[in-house]
Amino acid sequence: MRDVIYSHFCIVKKSIFTTSLMQWHKTANDRQMPWKGERDPYKIWLSEVILQQTRVEQGWSYYEKFIKHYPTIDKLAKAKDEDAYKLWEGLGYYNRCKNLLFTAREIVQQHKGVFPSEYDNILALKGVGPYTAAAIASFAYDLPFAVVDGNVFRVLSRAFGVDTAIDSTAGKQYFATLAQEVLDLKEPGAYNQAIMDFGATVCKPALPHCAYCPLEKHCVARATGKVNALPVKEKVLQKKTRWFTYFIFENDGRLYIRKRGEKDIWENLYEFYLVETDEKPVWDTTTVAGWLDEQFRLTNATVGHITTGINQQLTHQTIKAQFILVHLKDKKFSLSGFDAVGRKELSKYAFPKLINMYLREKANIVTLF
Repeated sequence: MRDVIYSHFCIVKKSIFTTSLMQWHKTANDRQMPWKGERDPYKIWLSEVILQQTRVEQGWSYYEKFIKHYPTIDKLAKAKDEDAYKLWEGLGYYNRCKNLLFTAREIVQQHKGVFPSEYDNILALKGVGPYTAAAIASFAYDLPFAVVDGNVFRVLSRAFGVDTAIDSTAGKQYFATLAQEVLDLKEPGAYNQAIMDFGATVCKPALPHCAYCPLEKHCVARATGKVNALPVKEKVLQKKTRWFTYFIFENDGRLYIRKRGEKDIWENLYEFYLVETDEKPVWDTTTVAGWLDEQFRLTNATVGHITTGINQQLTHQTIKAQFILVHLKDKKFSLSGFDAVGRKELSKYAFPKLINMYLREKANIVTLF
């Protein structure tokens, strides 16, 4: 009998949760985004790929740029890789852009340019996971698939008082099931938008608006004082530091750049000659001169400047970089795998954010001499 009563309580609570959330969405949710309410699966897909590992505020302008340049999936499929990467420049996680181009071309070639309309077919696309597939399926086609992202984990964990780690196998399965159980089957797209917006604007990670939350009276975390303790994570991400030294070789007004390879950060973006070390390097005119001699037998080059550190924080690593400008006097000098381009041509190439910081802010970057 107790199990029956408990089961009935859970059903009622889930019903109240869904009803309250949908009521908030229709009367109080004023969060604005250019893709909100969009029904075109191509534009929904584009927005979701851009928002992977990216804040809405940052992704907004990139979405608008891509829609302007590539208003249809056919246009994107025909895009030159370099042009697309240039638009993506500064957004990070460049493998997303690579998958974007691959999938656009696959849809044009194998689906005659028509975006798949069934969940399993959407999920089968390269670079599309369960969350993105659920978003496209529900927003574009009103299919009953619940999205599960960081916002959803947080809202459900707090509202139902679930302390199972969200990054554990058991936790992922539990929250996926719970998310599907509280989904509004009549309006799955509106519901998915509602819970994501609610997590972003009300049930925020820090300083949530509990006092004005429509779920306050029904929130287990609020009642038990565990709002700041939920959700629970099992693993603590270990971040590492990488030391980059970029040598900018200038020869007769031209600089040497190359495209980065696969299986590392900033894939397919351009960079200068890179030396990565396990520890912080110590560079001065003497050590640079010795290195140039040892590496290239360059004895008549001059050092223009050596910057102090410039940092970029990525999700799982910190990049600490220095830039060393080297003026060459040997016009026959060349670097295998590198292109020599004029300074004015640099704007045509896509560089990581850290290198752009150097190129655009040289006047404000402290140098050692």
